[in-house]
Amino acid sequence: MHKRKHRQKHRRTRQWGALGAAVAVATGTLVTAGVTYSSPEAGAVTPPVAMTADDLPTWQTNGVVWSMAESNGVVFAGGTFSAIRPPGAAAGTDETKVANFAAFDAATGEPTGCELDFTIGSGTATVRALTVSPDGRTLYAGGEFASVNGTSRSRVAAIDIASCSVKTGFDVGGVSARVYGLDAAASGRLYMAGDFKSVRGTSRVKFAAVNASTGALTSWKANAGPDRAGRVIEETPDGNNVVLGGDFNGLNGDADVHGLAVVRADTGATVRAYKGVSNNKNNPYEMHWNSLVKGIHIDGTGIYTAHEGHGGGVFDGRLAMNLGGSFTERWRDTCLGATQDVTVYQDVLYSVSHAHNCGSMGQFPELNERQHMLAESVDDPTPLLSWFPDTDDGPSGTEQIGPRVMATSSSGGKDYMWIGGEFTRIQSNGNKKQQGLVRFANTPDSRKPVAGPTAVTAANVDGGVRLRWKAGWDRDDSKLTYTLYRNGEALATKPTLDSNFWTLPQGSFTDRDVQPGTTYSYRIAASDAAGNTTAKSEAVQVTTPGTPTETTLESTATADAYVNGAAVDANYGTHNILLVRKTSPYLGYLRFSLPEAPSGMTLKSAKLTLRTTNDASAGTSDTIGVRPVTGSWSESEVTYANRPSLSSTALGEFTGATDLDTEYTAPLTTAGLTGSLGGTLDVALTSDGTDAWWVRARETSYDPKLTLTFGAN
Repeated sequence: MHKRKHRQKHRRTRQWGALGAAVAVATGTLVTAGVTYSSPEAGAVTPPVAMTADDLPTWQTNGVVWSMAESNGVVFAGGTFSAIRPPGAAAGTDETKVANFAAFDAATGEPTGCELDFTIGSGTATVRALTVSPDGRTLYAGGEFASVNGTSRSRVAAIDIASCSVKTGFDVGGVSARVYGLDAAASGRLYMAGDFKSVRGTSRVKFAAVNASTGALTSWKANAGPDRAGRVIEETPDGNNVVLGGDFNGLNGDADVHGLAVVRADTGATVRAYKGVSNNKNNPYEMHWNSLVKGIHIDGTGIYTAHEGHGGGVFDGRLAMNLGGSFTERWRDTCLGATQDVTVYQDVLYSVSHAHNCGSMGQFPELNERQHMLAESVDDPTPLLSWFPDTDDGPSGTEQIGPRVMATSSSGGKDYMWIGGEFTRIQSNGNKKQQGLVRFANTPDSRKPVAGPTAVTAANVDGGVRLRWKAGWDRDDSKLTYTLYRNGEALATKPTLDSNFWTLPQGSFTDRDVQPGTTYSYRIAASDAAGNTTAKSEAVQVTTPGTPTETTLESTATADAYVNGAAVDANYGTHNILLVRKTSPYLGYLRFSLPEAPSGMTLKSAKLTLRTTNDASAGTSDTIGVRPVTGSWSESEVTYANRPSLSSTALGEFTGATDLDTEYTAPLTTAGLTGSLGGTLDVALTSDGTDAWWVRARETSYDPKLTLTFGAN
């Protein structure tokens, strides 16, 4: 087992990103290069997941984001893009010109004033690596470029974050080919990984280290084979070793090494190396020749790497190694679908990939599509945890990988997870258009589960009525609570079920509080721990055996409309809301077809149920009256000018209906309804105040509902 005593967050460096500096842990907070991670987890997500799956408004790019880093609540994004635009803006509209780099406020998702242009005389400039110095003051960038804001810099540059300007005292002098990974270490070295074979004219093959202040080449050397690239590089928290990753073949003269190794931080000598194999059996310390490391994260809990494979029988998942000693392999997850990057937040390993089959781990089978974001415990990759936000793959003309890079930042007491790549839509939010960047937070979950209960059945069994249903699922909650409604009333028992998108168990409950010879209607809704709730399932009915002593019947509105005193000739019969107010008047109208009283029974009680909308002003503290309509009206023709007359006697009233998206019930006098049984009941909604009440009309899934309870004479 790896040691869990210290939860220190090492600076976040890998192929395309860094999170600041070494860490201190004090009084429940985690501090990283100006980043303070707050202790509370996200409200309503299922622990240990602590990030919601609810994407937040974020500015977009018009190309691929390859790299990210963070410092003091500012997120830096590098890649291959020429413009950024606000959330919701279509491609090519409302653009701000940039050159392969942008800086954003972590909390708002909006750009800051830092503007850096990474350019090249010929070819395509790109920023493939970003990392921040341990003190949070210097941003290092690597990639394929020749100048930054007009200052000549070959493939590596240092930026003073405070002034957003090139640091003239730092100059590597020349790197022979593209840089893919950077790590600014506490030792004062800037480590580099890439496709280069020399630095400052001196042989350094795929990996090198320069002085972080001046750019001068150091004596550190860990030369890989010449044919493939180094992708990621990062020093361990104790400063004694450096982890190398990529698709390189050979290291320090050993031709059998492939893709992943640990070397000494003082000399570059090999400490632990993975052996290349042609037949992938996922043995420890072996890696298929066609698999490579694309991302890395190191903190106090261990070393975590992201792997991509090409062809069949390769390793595509994630790998965990223990720190120190012989750097033993703790676990590897064998999902199929190339992993691009990983990061750890509160003991959970988050990753971006295009996973499509995790059946080898007993998780989801072949999807024939891609799930681009996953989460798992740092201790064990199974089961996969409930965190399933998703993007698309990206447009044609790109590799169509989807998300590529992750960075975590903190601002204003909240933590944010930023994800960049080549995606153009957020599939987990209605396939919303959003290009290049998306972010999530540890703020409370605000979206209802993706799917509610289905296949609901009700059947008579000994001692009651048995309900069965197929579970729903949510993107950031594995445990959902099911509210069972009998004749519109919620039962006290609320079962819970664990589920995810590939495992939907059957729920079962026996309702023993039923009467003989009575017809019951059941509906079920699913909620997460925050109370976000799905629509109720379609009603199922069952009649219990025996002679009835009581029965409850529901009737939904057959017509509804509202009228507006400010638009006296307008008809609102097709609107999906009803408005009620006395001053600047609105009046609502409802029509119900009532059943006859069952034989030998009379009406014992009645109630009207309405649900407020989720509009900010929907609730009211005013009293809303329910009065019989004595005149004639029709849904398609009623206006304020021809509104029907009303009875002066109220049937009931709603009070304290202040909450949004909430059901409210008004008890009604039975004497006012008895004469309408077997016919039609028309009622009006009236108000005694100036604050409008907004409720859902029958055009929505929350029909106005009348509940009648009959009992023996």
